[in-house]
Amino acid sequence: GIDVLYAFPSILLAIAITGMLGSGVTNTLIALTITFIPPLVRISETLTTQVRALEFVEAARSSGARPLTVIRFHILNNILGPVLVYMTSLISISIILAAGLSFLGLGVTPPDAEWGLMLNNLRSAIWVNPVIAALPGFMIFITSMCFNLMSDGLRQAMDVRL
Repeated sequence: GIDVLYAFPSILLAIAITGMLGSGVTNTLIALTITFIPPLVRISETLTTQVRALEFVEAARSSGARPLTVIRFHILNNILGPVLVYMTSLISISIILAAGLSFLGLGVTPPDAEWGLMLNNLRSAIWVNPVIAALPGFMIFITSMCFNLMSDGLRQAMDVRL
């Protein structure tokens, strides 16, 4: 089931889901959540498979630890950091996707404020005052970069290799 969702590009999947649900803040959040479930499942599955094959997990099993204990204390503790870092990097992508959906008229609708909607409304002002028309796009870029830098800092902070 997840592989079917993973086959579609994120933007097309978000457009399709928002097109079915309709526009609005709640429907945009639902569409973005469904869009980002497949990559999160994929990274979690890959990390779980890697950690499960490590020697300390086998040692815990051999010592008589229950499966739930092995999962909770050995596997989950070792995959939670990388999954959290990956989720943080997805925030910047979700900001860009939400702005794109609003720009197309599928996301947030007036009177709610959203940068993609502002970009769409200011398209006609690009010839009169291009700086004002470019400000929402600049803010999307800055916010996205901040979340990317935060994700990178979180990755560095959680990297315990010396």
